[in-house]
Amino acid sequence: DFMRLIAILREYGLPVRIGFEATGNYHRVLMYHLGVAGFDLKLVSSVALARTREALHNSWDKNDPKDAQVILHMLQIGAVQIFQDPMVAGTNDIQELSKTHDAVSRSKTELWHRILTHYLPLYFPEADRFHRSSRTDWFLAFLEMFPSPHMISAMTKEEFTKAAWEVVGRKVEKALMLSDIYETAKTSAGLP
Repeated sequence: DFMRLIAILREYGLPVRIGFEATGNYHRVLMYHLGVAGFDLKLVSSVALARTREALHNSWDKNDPKDAQVILHMLQIGAVQIFQDPMVAGTNDIQELSKTHDAVSRSKTELWHRILTHYLPLYFPEADRFHRSSRTDWFLAFLEMFPSPHMISAMTKEEFTKAAWEVVGRKVEKALMLSDIYETAKTSAGLP
């Protein structure tokens, strides 16, 4: 109940400074309402909070009452950051796009690492030499179409070349590369 909290804080009749640690996205709605109501908002870095808690209590032990005490201490000594609400500052859209980009990039990297360290060694270890970098989208499309070497070796070389021609995109020496992939698949350790 934001309005009730705001009314209680205003009853003090004094300037109110609010220090908080960011909690994923859960703090954003509360901080928006408190900021619009005119309260002074201070962000406490999670890393700084953890280090200060360790220094003050000589322990890494974490709990909410202890964190509240440490946040009050950090407010007193000024070890806080100014909070800029993205909705108020007009940066919410770019922030959300940035977070989405970060999530997609991490997922893409995680998928790529799984393919290189788990999938290829088990199913088509020799195919590792055909990718050139993590930006080889053609390689992912190729693996989607031909997930194991037996799917390649079950075809004739001409059938495979025709089926894979568009998937590998515009490559120099495309015919040579497809021929090499075909010959590699025929002798792969991943064959049943």
